[in-house]
Amino acid sequence: MLKTKKVMRNYAILGLIWAITTGLLVKFIPKNKVRHGTVAFLYKQMVTWLFGLLVVEKGLIKYPVRIFNKANKTSFSFEYFIYPTFCAIFNLYYPENKDRFIKFLYYIFHAGILTIGEVFVERYTNLIKYVKWKWYWSFITMGITYYTSRLFYRWFFKDEFSQRQDE
Repeated sequence: MLKTKKVMRNYAILGLIWAITTGLLVKFIPKNKVRHGTVAFLYKQMVTWLFGLLVVEKGLIKYPVRIFNKANKTSFSFEYFIYPTFCAIFNLYYPENKDRFIKFLYYIFHAGILTIGEVFVERYTNLIKYVKWKWYWSFITMGITYYTSRLFYRWFFKDEFSQRQDE
């Protein structure tokens, strides 16, 4: 009975995280930028699918409580919804016309927010457990994947970026 309560508590927390993430998606992706958000979202899903499977299969991270647990050992919620949502927001609000230091801080901020959230969830729930993993690996990999998503985003919308520079 006690184990069931803990599992249900974890699913409730997961549901709350989904609700908050959905709210962020609705609030921060304007209707005229849905296509832009979708490109960043789908790119991040592709990248996290690969890295997520790799770290789980290598036994670096476990997700004891997760949805679709018979289909996949990774966290569907984080890999396919939460992180891609933050990536879409990251790309839409990227400080394109600011100096390099501001851009660097933007990467640090976004990777840091997700890392802090992950550490909190790892410490107080059963949604994620570090086995042979440290928080700084999450921070580094998130920073790198944000960077690659930005490169892909700029490449995909290169015509729009070149038009902005011509104006």
